[in-house]
Amino acid sequence: MRDKKDNATFDLPGFEPAAPTDAVVPAPAQEAKRGPRPRRVALKQEQLALLEETDATGLPVWKRDPNLDLTGLPVWQPD
Repeated sequence: MRDKKDNATFDLPGFEPAAPTDAVVPAPAQEAKRGPRPRRVALKQEQLALLEETDATGLPVWKRDPNLDLTGLPVWQPD
């Protein structure tokens, strides 16, 4: 094992590259004939209808609710 920054380091025993074995030798690959690939047909995009009306940023439009105050908390009503 060698340190990349220090050229004076020595190789440690047991870290030498393994000898190739005959059983692991890869077989020559057969070259397949390559023809033109079929073109992928693009799916049509469709606009989804949103449940609520949105503004230019895409956020829901603020609507005044008489049961909520301006902070969004429920308005207390005596019984």
